Amino acid sequence: MQRLHGAIAAAATPLRDGGTRIDELGVERLVGFLAEGGVDGLLACGTTGEGMLLSPDERRRLVDLMMAARPQGFLIAVHAGAQTTADTVALAGHAQQVGADAVAVIAPPYFPLDDDELFRHLHGAASAADPLPFYVYEFAGRSGYRIPIPVVERLRAAAPNVVGMKVSDAPFDEVRPYLLPGLDVFIGSEPLVLEGLEAGAVGAVSGLATAWPEVVARLVHDRDSSAHELVTALRDGLAGIPFHAALKAVLVEEGVLFHGDVRAPLRGLTPQERERVLALHRG
Repeated sequence: MQRLHGAIAAAATPLRDGGTRIDELGVERLVGFLAEGGVDGLLACGTTGEGMLLSPDERRRLVDLMMAARPQGFLIAVHAGAQTTADTVALAGHAQQVGADAVAVIAPPYFPLDDDELFRHLHGAASAADPLPFYVYEFAGRSGYRIPIPVVERLRAAAPNVVGMKVSDAPFDEVRPYLLPGLDVFIGSEPLVLEGLEAGAVGAVSGLATAWPEVVARLVHDRDSSAHELVTALRDGLAGIPFHAALKAVLVEEGVLFHGDVRAPLRGLTPQERERVLALHRG
């Protein structure tokens, strides 16, 4: 079982027609851009990929397109988290069927699940993904609650393919408890990556990497202090600006995408926000 490693881009989802359709040509171009940018792979349909706003059929189609476009050796992980267990299990099973490299699942939002509910949900998804490596996706800011450590430990004991986590919480004191022995932890907040690697994390799954893959590759592979300063400046500069639209504006500027559309209820950038984003990108 090959595990994820290194720098993984939390990939944006190319959309068109006001965000109502997947831009299939854009998917191919984005995968090529990320591979050429030096990251080790991508995570499809995650937070940066607007996965929760896509239908299950759209998510399956997006994964199929990314699988078809990837160069040899480029990792494709699939975020299968959904509001219902049935959809989550189905998406995890599809990732396994098409030969993806890994599956990740976030705790479902809206209802604060208790430990037994959360275990059953995650165990069902891990079983559907088996034998693919399975990663628990911890992001309390999106799910609305933290995944308790006892649930992670119970899941590891029950499902041998549970090998790691993506932890997008901040500050680092919120990340540290998940750095458990034998668990591959990927950091989601780029300014925390160097601290995480020093504490035992194995890599990063980065939203910024979908627009700045070279920077995040340097941050993870080389532990480059200048890359750390840049990702910190990017996160600070993008604060208060719609993140998904900002990333896509950079990808349009770079000629990777032809459309910067996002899925409603997310919104695009104002002219002033676009100017700020592109000024930040150009340095």
